[in-house]
Amino acid sequence: MKFLFSKDILDKIKIKREEWVEDILNKFVAKGEIKEKFETPSGISLKHLYGPEDIENVNYLNDIGFPGKPPFTRGVYPNMYRGKVWTMRQYGGFADASKTNQRFKYLISQGQKGLSIAFDLPTQMGYNSDNQICIGEVGRVGVTVNSLKDFEKVFDGIPLDKVSTSMTINAPTAVLLAMYVAVGEKQGIKPDQLTGTVQNDILKEYIARGTYIFPPKSSLRLVADVVEYCSQKLPRFNTISISGYHMREAGCNAIQEIAFTLADGIAYVEEVLKRGIDIDEFASRLSFFFTTHNYFFEEIAKLRAARRLWALLMKERFKAKDPNSLRLRFHTQTAGVTLTAQQPNVNIIRVTLQALAAILGGTQSLHTCGADEALALPTEESVRISLRTQQVLAHESGITDVVDPLGGSYYIEYLTSKLEEKAMEYIELIDKMGGIPIAIERAYIQQEIQDNAYKEQKRVDHSLNKVIGVNVFCTDEECKIDTFKQDQDEEKKIIEALQEFKRNRDEQIVKEKLEELKKVAQSTENIMPIMIETVKSYATIQEICDILRDVFGEYKSPQIF
Repeated sequence: MKFLFSKDILDKIKIKREEWVEDILNKFVAKGEIKEKFETPSGISLKHLYGPEDIENVNYLNDIGFPGKPPFTRGVYPNMYRGKVWTMRQYGGFADASKTNQRFKYLISQGQKGLSIAFDLPTQMGYNSDNQICIGEVGRVGVTVNSLKDFEKVFDGIPLDKVSTSMTINAPTAVLLAMYVAVGEKQGIKPDQLTGTVQNDILKEYIARGTYIFPPKSSLRLVADVVEYCSQKLPRFNTISISGYHMREAGCNAIQEIAFTLADGIAYVEEVLKRGIDIDEFASRLSFFFTTHNYFFEEIAKLRAARRLWALLMKERFKAKDPNSLRLRFHTQTAGVTLTAQQPNVNIIRVTLQALAAILGGTQSLHTCGADEALALPTEESVRISLRTQQVLAHESGITDVVDPLGGSYYIEYLTSKLEEKAMEYIELIDKMGGIPIAIERAYIQQEIQDNAYKEQKRVDHSLNKVIGVNVFCTDEECKIDTFKQDQDEEKKIIEALQEFKRNRDEQIVKEKLEELKKVAQSTENIMPIMIETVKSYATIQEICDILRDVFGEYKSPQIF
Protein backbone atom coordinates (compact mmCIF):
# COMPACT_ATOMS: atom_id res chain seq x y z
CA MET A 1 0.00 0.00 0.00
CA LYS A 2 1.18 3.50 -0.84
CA PHE A 3 0.98 5.99 1.99
CA LEU A 4 1.50 9.74 1.85
CA PHE A 5 5.04 9.59 3.21
CA SER A 6 7.78 6.96 3.23
CA LYS A 7 8.95 5.41 6.48
CA ASP A 8 12.37 7.08 6.17
CA ILE A 9 10.83 10.54 5.82
CA LEU A 10 8.45 9.92 8.71
CA ASP A 11 11.29 8.76 10.97
CA LYS A 12 13.24 11.95 10.20
CA ILE A 13 10.19 14.13 10.84
CA LYS A 14 9.55 12.40 14.18
CA ILE A 15 13.14 13.04 15.28
CA LYS A 16 12.94 16.68 14.26
CA ARG A 17 9.60 17.06 16.03
CA GLU A 18 11.05 15.68 19.27
CA GLU A 19 13.91 18.16 18.96
CA TRP A 20 11.45 21.02 18.40
CA VAL A 21 9.41 20.01 21.45
CA GLU A 22 12.49 19.80 23.65
CA ASP A 23 14.39 22.85 22.40
CA ILE A 24 11.63 25.30 21.56
CA LEU A 25 8.12 24.36 22.62
CA ASN A 26 8.81 23.25 26.17
CA LYS A 27 10.90 26.33 26.87
CA PHE A 28 8.21 28.60 25.50
CA VAL A 29 5.47 26.85 27.49
CA ALA A 30 7.60 27.19 30.63
CA LYS A 31 7.45 30.98 30.20
CA GLY A 32 3.81 31.04 31.13
CA GLU A 33 1.48 29.38 28.67
CA ILE A 34 -1.62 28.14 30.51
CA LYS A 35 -1.55 24.36 30.73
CA GLU A 36 -5.08 23.80 29.54
CA LYS A 37 -6.40 20.51 28.22
CA PHE A 38 -7.35 20.93 24.58
CA GLU A 39 -9.91 18.65 22.97
CA THR A 40 -12.77 18.82 20.49
CA PRO A 41 -16.37 18.86 21.77
CA SER A 42 -16.60 15.15 20.97
CA GLY A 43 -13.62 14.40 23.20
CA ILE A 44 -10.76 13.99 20.71
CA SER A 45 -7.54 15.14 22.42
CA LEU A 46 -5.58 17.74 20.47
CA LYS A 47 -1.86 18.34 20.07
CA HIS A 48 -0.20 21.72 19.58
CA LEU A 49 0.06 21.07 15.84
CA TYR A 50 -0.22 18.27 13.31
CA GLY A 51 2.20 16.95 10.75
CA PRO A 52 2.82 14.02 8.39
CA GLU A 53 3.49 11.64 11.29
CA ASP A 54 -0.11 12.12 12.51
CA ILE A 55 -1.55 10.73 9.27
CA GLU A 56 1.10 8.13 8.55
CA ASN A 57 -1.55 5.41 8.07
CA VAL A 58 -3.59 7.44 5.59
CA ASN A 59 -3.48 6.04 2.07
CA TYR A 60 -4.12 8.86 -0.37
CA LEU A 61 -5.85 6.86 -3.10
CA ASN A 62 -7.93 4.66 -0.76
CA ASP A 63 -8.77 7.14 2.00
CA ILE A 64 -8.74 10.58 0.38
CA GLY A 65 -8.82 10.09 -3.36
CA PHE A 66 -10.53 12.41 -5.81
CA PRO A 67 -13.91 14.19 -5.69
CA GLY A 68 -16.73 12.42 -7.50
CA LYS A 69 -15.11 9.03 -6.97
CA PRO A 70 -15.40 6.57 -4.05
CA PRO A 71 -14.87 6.97 -1.14
CA PHE A 72 -16.03 10.55 -1.87
CA THR A 73 -13.99 12.00 1.02
CA ARG A 74 -13.28 15.12 -1.05
CA GLY A 75 -16.82 15.56 -2.35
CA VAL A 76 -19.60 13.70 -4.12
CA TYR A 77 -19.18 15.46 -7.49
CA PRO A 78 -15.97 15.99 -9.50
CA ASN A 79 -16.27 19.76 -9.83
CA MET A 80 -18.45 20.48 -6.77
CA TYR A 81 -19.32 24.22 -6.57
CA ARG A 82 -17.33 25.21 -9.66
CA GLY A 83 -20.16 23.76 -11.73
CA LYS A 84 -23.13 24.72 -9.52
CA VAL A 85 -23.23 26.12 -6.02
CA TRP A 86 -25.14 24.31 -3.32
CA THR A 87 -28.94 24.72 -3.24
CA MET A 88 -29.87 27.57 -0.90
CA ARG A 89 -32.90 26.01 0.75
CA GLN A 90 -34.31 28.21 3.52
CA TYR A 91 -36.73 26.38 5.81
CA GLY A 92 -40.10 28.11 6.00
CA GLY A 93 -43.77 27.77 6.82
CA PHE A 94 -46.19 29.35 9.24
CA ALA A 95 -49.87 30.02 9.83
CA ASP A 96 -52.19 29.18 6.96
CA ALA A 97 -51.25 27.95 3.50
CA SER A 98 -51.69 31.36 1.82
CA LYS A 99 -49.17 33.09 4.10
CA THR A 100 -46.63 30.32 3.54
CA ASN A 101 -47.17 30.66 -0.21
CA GLN A 102 -46.40 34.39 0.09
CA ARG A 103 -43.18 33.68 2.03
CA PHE A 104 -42.07 31.10 -0.54
CA LYS A 105 -42.68 33.49 -3.43
CA TYR A 106 -40.69 36.16 -1.57
CA LEU A 107 -37.74 33.81 -1.06
CA ILE A 108 -37.80 32.76 -4.72
CA SER A 109 -37.82 36.44 -5.73
CA GLN A 110 -34.70 36.94 -3.60
CA GLY A 111 -32.76 34.19 -5.37
CA GLN A 112 -33.67 31.01 -3.49
CA LYS A 113 -33.73 27.92 -5.73
CA GLY A 114 -35.31 25.29 -3.48
CA LEU A 115 -38.20 25.24 -1.05
CA SER A 116 -38.19 23.66 2.40
CA ILE A 117 -41.49 23.29 4.22
CA ALA A 118 -42.01 23.45 7.96
CA PHE A 119 -45.31 21.92 9.11
CA ASP A 120 -47.10 22.80 12.31
CA LEU A 121 -47.20 20.27 15.13
CA PRO A 122 -50.79 19.05 14.50
CA THR A 123 -49.86 18.25 10.88
CA GLN A 124 -46.71 16.42 11.98
CA MET A 125 -48.78 14.34 14.42
CA GLY A 126 -51.60 13.60 11.96
CA TYR A 127 -54.31 15.72 13.60
CA ASN A 128 -56.79 18.21 12.16
CA SER A 129 -56.71 21.79 13.40
CA ASP A 130 -60.15 21.51 14.98
CA ASN A 131 -59.09 18.69 17.30
CA GLN A 132 -59.15 19.96 20.91
CA ILE A 133 -55.69 18.52 21.54
CA CYS A 134 -54.27 21.02 19.02
CA ILE A 135 -55.40 24.23 20.71
CA GLY A 136 -52.53 26.72 20.80
CA GLU A 137 -50.38 24.84 18.28
CA VAL A 138 -52.23 25.46 15.01
CA GLY A 139 -49.93 27.27 12.55
CA ARG A 140 -47.41 28.06 15.28
CA VAL A 141 -44.17 26.35 14.19
CA GLY A 142 -45.07 25.68 10.57
CA VAL A 143 -47.82 25.69 8.01
CA THR A 144 -51.13 23.96 8.72
CA VAL A 145 -52.07 21.25 6.21
CA ASN A 146 -55.44 19.70 6.89
CA SER A 147 -56.09 18.46 3.37
CA LEU A 148 -55.05 18.61 -0.27
CA LYS A 149 -56.87 21.96 -0.47
CA ASP A 150 -54.18 23.50 1.79
CA PHE A 151 -51.36 22.06 -0.29
CA GLU A 152 -52.92 23.51 -3.42
CA LYS A 153 -52.74 26.95 -1.73
CA VAL A 154 -49.14 26.44 -0.54
CA PHE A 155 -47.97 25.88 -4.12
CA ASP A 156 -50.35 28.23 -5.93
CA GLY A 157 -48.40 29.91 -8.74
CA ILE A 158 -45.23 27.90 -7.98
CA PRO A 159 -44.44 25.48 -10.85
CA LEU A 160 -43.34 22.20 -9.30
CA ASP A 161 -41.29 21.22 -12.34
CA LYS A 162 -39.10 24.32 -11.81
CA VAL A 163 -38.30 24.07 -8.08
CA SER A 164 -37.30 21.25 -5.79
CA THR A 165 -39.16 20.90 -2.51
CA SER A 166 -37.96 19.47 0.78
CA MET A 167 -40.60 18.45 3.30
CA THR A 168 -39.76 18.00 6.98
CA ILE A 169 -42.39 15.38 7.66
CA ASN A 170 -42.00 11.93 9.15
CA ALA A 171 -44.87 9.90 10.60
CA PRO A 172 -47.40 11.15 7.96
CA THR A 173 -44.83 11.23 5.11
CA ALA A 174 -46.95 9.02 2.85
CA VAL A 175 -49.89 11.42 3.23
CA LEU A 176 -47.96 14.61 2.45
CA LEU A 177 -46.02 13.06 -0.43
CA ALA A 178 -49.32 11.86 -1.90
CA MET A 179 -50.62 15.44 -1.68
CA TYR A 180 -47.50 16.72 -3.43
CA VAL A 181 -47.98 14.24 -6.28
CA ALA A 182 -51.65 15.26 -6.52
CA VAL A 183 -50.78 18.98 -6.67
CA GLY A 184 -48.27 18.21 -9.40
CA GLU A 185 -50.93 16.38 -11.39
CA LYS A 186 -53.27 19.37 -11.06
CA GLN A 187 -50.47 21.52 -12.54
CA GLY A 188 -50.07 19.03 -15.39
CA ILE A 189 -46.75 17.78 -14.06
CA LYS A 190 -46.02 14.05 -14.12
CA PRO A 191 -44.57 12.34 -11.01
CA ASP A 192 -41.27 11.61 -12.78
CA GLN A 193 -40.79 15.36 -13.29
CA LEU A 194 -41.02 16.17 -9.58
CA THR A 195 -37.82 16.80 -7.64
CA GLY A 196 -37.33 17.11 -3.92
CA THR A 197 -36.90 15.28 -0.64
CA VAL A 198 -39.15 13.89 2.05
CA GLN A 199 -37.54 13.52 5.45
CA ASN A 200 -39.34 10.22 6.12
CA ASP A 201 -36.87 9.37 8.91
CA ILE A 202 -39.04 7.90 11.66
CA LEU A 203 -36.25 6.26 13.67
CA LYS A 204 -34.78 9.56 14.79
CA GLU A 205 -38.27 10.57 15.98
CA TYR A 206 -38.18 7.75 18.53
CA ILE A 207 -34.64 8.78 19.48
CA ALA A 208 -34.73 12.54 19.71
CA ARG A 209 -37.64 14.47 18.27
CA GLY A 210 -40.86 12.80 19.38
CA THR A 211 -43.25 13.35 16.46
CA TYR A 212 -44.03 9.69 15.98
CA ILE A 213 -47.51 8.15 15.70
CA PHE A 214 -47.27 4.43 14.96
CA PRO A 215 -45.11 1.63 16.43
CA PRO A 216 -41.67 1.13 14.85
CA LYS A 217 -42.55 -1.96 12.79
CA SER A 218 -45.53 -0.30 11.09
CA SER A 219 -43.62 2.94 10.69
CA LEU A 220 -40.76 1.15 8.94
CA ARG A 221 -43.31 -0.47 6.61
CA LEU A 222 -44.54 3.02 5.61
CA VAL A 223 -40.95 4.25 5.13
CA ALA A 224 -40.21 1.30 2.86
CA ASP A 225 -43.47 1.81 0.94
CA VAL A 226 -42.41 5.36 0.13
CA VAL A 227 -38.88 4.31 -0.87
CA GLU A 228 -40.20 1.51 -3.07
CA TYR A 229 -42.88 3.65 -4.72
CA CYS A 230 -40.55 6.56 -5.43
CA SER A 231 -37.87 4.30 -6.89
CA GLN A 232 -40.47 3.24 -9.48
CA LYS A 233 -42.57 6.40 -10.01
CA LEU A 234 -40.59 9.41 -8.71
CA PRO A 235 -37.02 8.68 -9.81
CA ARG A 236 -35.84 12.26 -9.19
CA PHE A 237 -37.15 12.37 -5.61
CA ASN A 238 -34.97 11.70 -2.57
CA THR A 239 -37.07 9.16 -0.72
CA ILE A 240 -35.64 9.77 2.72
CA SER A 241 -33.47 12.32 4.50
CA ILE A 242 -31.71 10.36 7.22
CA SER A 243 -31.29 12.99 9.88
CA GLY A 244 -28.52 13.50 12.36
CA TYR A 245 -29.57 17.11 12.84
CA HIS A 246 -32.26 16.44 15.43
CA MET A 247 -30.08 14.09 17.44
CA ARG A 248 -27.38 16.76 17.54
CA GLU A 249 -29.95 19.35 18.59
CA ALA A 250 -30.97 16.98 21.39
CA GLY A 251 -27.40 16.88 22.70
CA CYS A 252 -25.21 14.31 20.94
CA ASN A 253 -21.67 15.13 19.81
CA ALA A 254 -20.11 14.97 16.32
CA ILE A 255 -19.01 11.33 16.65
CA GLN A 256 -22.48 10.27 17.80
CA GLU A 257 -24.11 12.31 15.03
CA ILE A 258 -22.20 10.35 12.39
CA ALA A 259 -22.69 6.98 14.09
CA PHE A 260 -26.39 7.19 14.96
CA THR A 261 -27.30 8.73 11.59
CA LEU A 262 -25.52 6.05 9.58
CA ALA A 263 -26.88 3.32 11.87
CA ASP A 264 -30.39 4.59 11.05
CA GLY A 265 -29.43 4.47 7.38
CA ILE A 266 -28.34 0.85 7.74
CA ALA A 267 -31.73 -0.03 9.26
CA TYR A 268 -33.64 1.58 6.38
CA VAL A 269 -31.51 -0.15 3.77
CA GLU A 270 -32.07 -3.52 5.45
CA GLU A 271 -35.84 -2.89 5.59
CA VAL A 272 -36.06 -2.19 1.85
CA LEU A 273 -33.78 -5.12 0.97
CA LYS A 274 -36.26 -7.45 2.71
CA ARG A 275 -38.65 -6.74 -0.16
CA GLY A 276 -36.25 -8.28 -2.65
CA ILE A 277 -35.27 -4.93 -4.15
CA ASP A 278 -31.67 -4.72 -5.34
CA ILE A 279 -29.50 -2.26 -3.42
CA ASP A 280 -28.56 -0.35 -6.58
CA GLU A 281 -32.22 0.23 -7.46
CA PHE A 282 -32.83 2.62 -4.57
CA ALA A 283 -29.61 3.50 -2.71
CA SER A 284 -28.70 6.41 -4.97
CA ARG A 285 -31.85 8.32 -3.87
CA LEU A 286 -31.11 8.08 -0.15
CA SER A 287 -30.07 11.42 1.29
CA PHE A 288 -28.88 12.67 4.66
CA PHE A 289 -29.30 15.71 6.89
CA PHE A 290 -26.59 17.04 9.19
CA THR A 291 -25.98 20.13 11.26
CA THR A 292 -22.87 22.22 11.72
CA HIS A 293 -21.85 23.72 15.07
CA ASN A 294 -19.26 26.32 16.03
CA TYR A 295 -16.22 24.06 16.45
CA PHE A 296 -15.16 24.72 12.88
CA PHE A 297 -12.61 22.08 11.93
CA GLU A 298 -14.32 19.16 13.65
CA GLU A 299 -17.55 19.98 11.79
CA ILE A 300 -15.77 19.98 8.41
CA ALA A 301 -14.00 16.72 9.23
CA LYS A 302 -17.29 15.20 10.44
CA LEU A 303 -18.91 15.65 7.03
CA ARG A 304 -15.88 14.22 5.21
CA ALA A 305 -15.76 11.23 7.60
CA ALA A 306 -19.49 10.53 7.17
CA ARG A 307 -19.08 10.40 3.39
CA ARG A 308 -16.13 8.04 3.58
CA LEU A 309 -17.74 5.74 6.14
CA TRP A 310 -21.04 5.48 4.24
CA ALA A 311 -19.19 4.56 1.04
CA LEU A 312 -17.37 1.82 2.96
CA LEU A 313 -20.59 0.47 4.49
CA MET A 314 -22.46 0.42 1.18
CA LYS A 315 -19.63 -1.30 -0.63
CA GLU A 316 -18.50 -3.86 1.95
CA ARG A 317 -21.68 -4.50 3.94
CA PHE A 318 -24.35 -4.22 1.25
CA LYS A 319 -22.22 -5.11 -1.80
CA ALA A 320 -23.43 -2.12 -3.82
CA LYS A 321 -21.85 -2.03 -7.26
CA ASP A 322 -23.07 1.27 -8.65
CA PRO A 323 -20.77 4.11 -7.47
CA ASN A 324 -23.88 6.30 -7.11
CA SER A 325 -25.09 3.95 -4.36
CA LEU A 326 -21.96 4.77 -2.36
CA ARG A 327 -22.43 8.53 -2.66
CA LEU A 328 -23.60 10.20 0.57
CA ARG A 329 -25.44 13.39 -0.40
CA PHE A 330 -26.70 15.65 2.35
CA HIS A 331 -28.46 18.84 3.34
CA THR A 332 -27.07 20.93 6.18
CA GLN A 333 -28.75 23.30 8.57
CA THR A 334 -26.86 25.58 10.89
CA ALA A 335 -27.38 24.74 14.54
CA GLY A 336 -30.54 26.10 16.11
CA VAL A 337 -29.40 24.97 19.54
CA THR A 338 -26.39 27.33 19.41
CA LEU A 339 -28.55 30.44 18.89
CA THR A 340 -28.95 32.69 21.89
CA ALA A 341 -31.76 35.02 22.92
CA GLN A 342 -29.10 37.22 24.53
CA GLN A 343 -27.42 39.58 22.03
CA PRO A 344 -29.26 37.91 19.14
CA ASN A 345 -27.35 39.74 16.39
CA VAL A 346 -24.26 37.77 17.42
CA ASN A 347 -26.13 34.78 15.98
CA ILE A 348 -25.39 36.15 12.49
CA ILE A 349 -21.68 35.53 13.17
CA ARG A 350 -22.35 32.02 14.50
CA VAL A 351 -24.50 31.17 11.49
CA THR A 352 -21.86 32.44 9.05
CA LEU A 353 -19.17 30.33 10.70
CA GLN A 354 -21.39 27.24 10.65
CA ALA A 355 -22.42 27.83 7.04
CA LEU A 356 -18.78 28.08 6.01
CA ALA A 357 -18.07 24.77 7.75
CA ALA A 358 -20.95 23.12 5.87
CA ILE A 359 -19.67 24.41 2.53
CA LEU A 360 -16.05 23.42 3.17
CA GLY A 361 -17.43 20.04 4.27
CA GLY A 362 -19.12 19.63 0.88
CA THR A 363 -22.86 20.07 1.49
CA GLN A 364 -25.37 19.77 -1.37
CA SER A 365 -27.90 22.19 0.10
CA LEU A 366 -27.94 24.55 3.04
CA HIS A 367 -30.32 26.34 5.39
CA THR A 368 -28.96 29.21 7.44
CA CYS A 369 -30.88 30.03 10.61
CA GLY A 370 -32.22 33.48 11.37
CA ALA A 371 -30.61 35.60 14.06
CA ASP A 372 -33.96 35.96 15.84
CA GLU A 373 -34.93 32.27 15.94
CA ALA A 374 -34.13 31.89 19.63
CA LEU A 375 -36.95 34.38 20.21
CA ALA A 376 -39.59 33.62 17.56
CA LEU A 377 -40.14 32.53 13.98
CA PRO A 378 -37.81 34.58 11.75
CA THR A 379 -39.04 37.83 10.27
CA GLU A 380 -38.87 38.54 6.55
CA GLU A 381 -35.81 40.72 7.12
CA SER A 382 -34.15 37.95 9.14
CA VAL A 383 -34.65 35.29 6.45
CA ARG A 384 -33.31 37.71 3.85
CA ILE A 385 -30.11 38.22 5.85
CA SER A 386 -29.81 34.44 6.27
CA LEU A 387 -30.12 33.99 2.51
CA ARG A 388 -27.69 36.85 1.85
CA THR A 389 -25.17 35.13 4.14
CA GLN A 390 -25.12 32.16 1.79
CA GLN A 391 -25.01 34.38 -1.28
CA VAL A 392 -21.99 36.30 0.01
CA LEU A 393 -20.19 33.04 0.75
CA ALA A 394 -21.08 31.70 -2.70
CA HIS A 395 -20.31 34.75 -4.81
CA GLU A 396 -17.85 36.99 -2.92
CA SER A 397 -15.55 34.75 -0.88
CA GLY A 398 -13.82 32.62 -3.53
CA ILE A 399 -14.40 29.42 -1.55
CA THR A 400 -16.26 27.85 -4.47
CA ASP A 401 -13.26 28.07 -6.80
CA VAL A 402 -11.40 25.00 -5.50
CA VAL A 403 -12.83 21.60 -4.57
CA ASP A 404 -12.15 20.56 -0.95
CA PRO A 405 -9.61 23.33 -0.27
CA LEU A 406 -8.79 21.94 3.19
CA GLY A 407 -8.13 18.43 1.90
CA GLY A 408 -4.57 17.39 2.70
CA SER A 409 -4.41 19.50 5.84
CA TYR A 410 -2.68 17.34 8.43
CA TYR A 411 -5.19 18.43 11.06
CA ILE A 412 -8.27 17.93 8.86
CA GLU A 413 -7.14 14.50 7.67
CA TYR A 414 -6.29 13.45 11.23
CA LEU A 415 -9.72 14.53 12.50
CA THR A 416 -11.47 12.90 9.55
CA SER A 417 -9.82 9.56 10.27
CA LYS A 418 -10.35 9.80 14.03
CA LEU A 419 -14.05 10.68 13.68
CA GLU A 420 -14.58 7.82 11.24
CA GLU A 421 -12.83 5.38 13.58
CA LYS A 422 -14.84 6.45 16.65
CA ALA A 423 -18.15 6.45 14.76
CA MET A 424 -17.48 2.95 13.47
CA GLU A 425 -16.95 1.76 17.05
CA TYR A 426 -20.49 2.94 17.88
CA ILE A 427 -21.94 1.27 14.78
CA GLU A 428 -20.27 -2.04 15.66
CA LEU A 429 -21.65 -1.80 19.21
CA ILE A 430 -25.17 -1.16 17.85
CA ASP A 431 -24.76 -4.13 15.49
CA LYS A 432 -23.93 -6.36 18.47
CA MET A 433 -27.17 -5.25 20.15
CA GLY A 434 -29.11 -6.39 17.08
CA GLY A 435 -29.43 -3.12 15.20
CA ILE A 436 -30.78 0.37 15.73
CA PRO A 437 -34.45 -0.59 16.42
CA ILE A 438 -33.35 -2.75 19.36
CA ALA A 439 -30.92 -0.06 20.54
CA ILE A 440 -33.84 2.39 20.52
CA GLU A 441 -36.11 -0.07 22.32
CA ARG A 442 -33.47 -0.44 25.05
CA ALA A 443 -33.20 3.39 25.15
CA TYR A 444 -29.44 3.06 24.59
CA ILE A 445 -29.22 5.80 21.95
CA GLN A 446 -31.51 8.11 23.92
CA GLN A 447 -29.41 7.65 27.06
CA GLU A 448 -26.14 8.32 25.21
CA ILE A 449 -27.54 11.59 23.84
CA GLN A 450 -28.99 12.61 27.19
CA ASP A 451 -25.70 11.93 28.99
CA ASN A 452 -23.73 14.01 26.50
CA ALA A 453 -26.27 16.85 26.64
CA TYR A 454 -25.99 16.91 30.45
CA LYS A 455 -22.21 16.97 30.28
CA GLU A 456 -22.22 19.86 27.80
CA GLN A 457 -24.73 21.87 29.83
CA LYS A 458 -22.56 21.48 32.93
CA ARG A 459 -19.61 22.85 30.96
CA VAL A 460 -21.67 25.89 29.99
CA ASP A 461 -22.93 26.35 33.55
CA HIS A 462 -19.34 26.32 34.83
CA SER A 463 -18.10 28.58 31.99
CA LEU A 464 -15.80 25.87 30.65
CA ASN A 465 -17.61 26.26 27.33
CA LYS A 466 -17.79 29.97 26.64
CA VAL A 467 -21.00 31.30 25.08
CA ILE A 468 -20.97 34.97 24.18
CA GLY A 469 -23.75 36.84 25.97
CA VAL A 470 -24.62 33.88 28.20
CA ASN A 471 -21.62 33.25 30.45
CA VAL A 472 -19.01 35.64 29.03
CA PHE A 473 -19.07 39.18 27.57
CA CYS A 474 -22.58 39.72 28.87
CA THR A 475 -24.39 43.06 28.83
CA ASP A 476 -27.29 44.53 30.76
CA GLU A 477 -28.82 46.04 27.65
CA GLU A 478 -32.35 45.01 26.80
CA CYS A 479 -32.84 43.13 23.52
CA LYS A 480 -34.58 45.55 21.15
CA ILE A 481 -34.81 43.72 17.84
CA ASP A 482 -38.14 43.35 16.09
CA THR A 483 -39.53 39.81 16.18
CA PHE A 484 -42.18 37.98 14.21
CA LYS A 485 -45.73 38.66 15.42
CA GLN A 486 -48.21 35.82 14.99
CA ASP A 487 -51.79 36.78 14.17
CA GLN A 488 -53.66 35.82 17.34
CA ASP A 489 -56.82 35.12 15.32
CA GLU A 490 -55.00 32.83 12.86
CA GLU A 491 -55.92 29.60 14.64
CA LYS A 492 -59.60 30.52 14.71
CA LYS A 493 -59.56 31.40 10.99
CA ILE A 494 -57.88 28.10 10.08
CA ILE A 495 -60.40 26.07 12.09
CA GLU A 496 -63.36 27.91 10.57
CA ALA A 497 -61.95 27.37 7.06
CA LEU A 498 -61.51 23.63 7.77
CA GLN A 499 -65.07 23.24 9.00
CA GLU A 500 -66.43 25.10 5.98
CA PHE A 501 -64.31 22.91 3.68
CA LYS A 502 -65.66 19.69 5.23
CA ARG A 503 -69.26 20.87 4.80
CA ASN A 504 -68.76 21.35 1.06
CA ARG A 505 -66.91 18.18 0.01
CA ASP A 506 -68.38 14.88 -1.23
CA GLU A 507 -68.55 12.81 1.97
CA GLN A 508 -69.45 9.61 0.15
CA ILE A 509 -66.29 9.62 -1.94
CA VAL A 510 -64.21 10.36 1.16
CA LYS A 511 -65.78 7.44 3.00
CA GLU A 512 -65.20 5.04 0.09
CA LYS A 513 -61.54 5.97 -0.26
CA LEU A 514 -60.90 5.69 3.46
CA GLU A 515 -62.36 2.18 3.43
CA GLU A 516 -60.08 1.24 0.52
CA LEU A 517 -57.13 2.71 2.40
CA LYS A 518 -57.93 0.60 5.45
CA LYS A 519 -57.95 -2.60 3.39
CA VAL A 520 -54.55 -1.83 1.87
CA ALA A 521 -53.10 -0.88 5.29
CA GLN A 522 -54.20 -4.29 6.58
CA SER A 523 -52.41 -6.01 3.69
CA THR A 524 -48.78 -6.05 2.56
CA GLU A 525 -49.58 -4.03 -0.55
CA ASN A 526 -47.73 -0.75 -1.12
CA ILE A 527 -49.86 2.00 0.42
CA MET A 528 -48.85 4.88 -1.85
CA PRO A 529 -51.22 4.35 -4.83
CA ILE A 530 -54.35 4.27 -2.64
CA MET A 531 -52.93 7.11 -0.51
CA ILE A 532 -52.77 9.33 -3.58
CA GLU A 533 -56.36 8.46 -4.47
CA THR A 534 -57.46 9.10 -0.88
CA VAL A 535 -55.96 12.58 -0.64
CA LYS A 536 -57.53 13.43 -4.00
CA SER A 537 -60.92 12.74 -2.42
CA TYR A 538 -60.09 15.58 0.03
CA ALA A 539 -59.97 13.33 3.06
CA THR A 540 -58.25 15.19 5.87
CA ILE A 541 -54.92 14.27 7.40
CA GLN A 542 -56.54 13.15 10.66
CA GLU A 543 -59.15 11.01 8.90
CA ILE A 544 -56.34 9.26 7.05
CA CYS A 545 -54.07 8.90 10.10
CA ASP A 546 -56.98 7.69 12.24
CA ILE A 547 -57.46 4.82 9.78
CA LEU A 548 -53.76 3.98 10.17
CA ARG A 549 -53.96 4.35 13.96
CA ASP A 550 -56.82 1.87 13.96
CA VAL A 551 -54.80 -0.64 11.90
CA PHE A 552 -51.29 -0.10 13.31
CA GLY A 553 -51.90 1.22 16.84
CA GLU A 554 -49.98 4.07 18.51
CA TYR A 555 -46.50 4.09 20.02
CA LYS A 556 -45.70 4.96 23.64
CA SER A 557 -42.06 5.74 24.36
CA PRO A 558 -40.06 4.26 27.25
CA GLN A 559 -39.33 6.66 30.11
CA ILE A 560 -35.71 7.66 30.70
CA PHE A 561 -34.55 9.26 33.92
